[in-house]
Parts: sequence; structure tokens; C-alpha cells
Amino acid sequence: MRRGALVTGLTMLAFAWAIAAGPYAVTGHMLAHMVAVAVAAPLMAFGIAGTRSDPSIRLPHVVTPLPMSLLDMFVVWGWHAPAARAFADSSAVGLIIEQAMFLVAGLLLWSACISAFDGRGARRAVGVIALLLTSMHMTLLGVLVTLAPRTLFGTAGFTCLGQSFSPLADQQLGGVIMLLVGAGSYLVGGLWILSRVMWGQQDASARQWS
Repeated sequence: MRRGALVTGLTMLAFAWAIAAGPYAVTGHMLAHMVAVAVAAPLMAFGIAGTRSDPSIRLPHVVTPLPMSLLDMFVVWGWHAPAARAFADSSAVGLIIEQAMFLVAGLLLWSACISAFDGRGARRAVGVIALLLTSMHMTLLGVLVTLAPRTLFGTAGFTCLGQSFSPLADQQLGGVIMLLVGAGSYLVGGLWILSRVMWGQQDASARQWS
């Protein structure tokens, strides 16, 4: 199962990077970003969990949920600043650096939270908080991008399957993708770990009273 998750994650990552290199403006950037950090990264993190490649095992005092959530926030918000977006859009080097940082930040966060999931209740609770905080900042950024009254990133729009998207429509679609895919993935992950924390507490109470 873990090998299958790793292979699937790598396949999704290749798909994301192919989109990022395509002519799809902000929508393509957002889709590539979300697939990389919210789909490929958790699959890859699950695939390497507990192995020598697991960063939470190699650096157990560094790769922990809350610091990695903050790192992810700085990377995501930093690369959505207009100047950083312009650098990534106009330079192959910038695009490579951007996508690599997205992947690393996402992989470190999911690895830390999966490691917390394997721990006791307190550690799992920290993993829940980290994923929910990430979902919150993804939601906020997605809302800001979607509801902005003007274009923020200098997009020229794009055409797909005969449908033309204006610069503002392109930006709005990209924001919606961030809301649905990014925020949703971290929210589901956080709620899943939370459910395990609650079940663990119920099991402990049952054993205490039995």
C-alpha cells in the first residue's frame, strides 16, 4: 500500500509540474500548486513514512507539525506575492525554485503530521492543529485571490477547449481551486486525525472503567 501511494504521489507530482509549465496562467499555477502540496505530498509522505527517507525520522526535533505548518504558510504566501509570482512566471529558474519549495514544504508538513498520527493523543492533537491552521491560511489566501476586484499577478488570461478566460476570471478560477483542493485536503486530514484522537480517548476511558 505504501509503495502504491508513493508511486501515485510521484505520478501526480509529474502531472502537476506539467501543468505548471503549461500556458494556463494563474489557474494552471494554482492547480499545479494544489496537486503538489495537497495530493502528491500526502501520498508521498505516507509512502515513505517510517523509512530512512522520512524527514520526520531523520530530523525528529525539527520536522514537527506546528513549525512545518508555519514554514508552509511562509512559502505559500511568499510565492503569491506579486513580485514572486512575476519571477516564477517569467523565468524557468523561478518556476523550478517555486515548485520545489512548494513540494518540500508540503512534504515536510504532511510527514510531520503523519508521524504525529502514529503517536499518542497529545502528539496527534498537535498534528490536528497544524493541519487545521494550514487549512485556514489556505482558505484566507484563496478568498483574497478569488474576491480581489482587480488582477494581482499580471495574468493575461488563457484559452482552454475553446473557452476564453479573462485575466480576472483566470485569477478567480485559480482562487476557487485553492479553496476547494488545498483548504479541503488539509481540513479533511485534520479532521481524520481528530477522529482518531477522539476514538483513542474513548478507548482509554472504556479500558479505565472496565
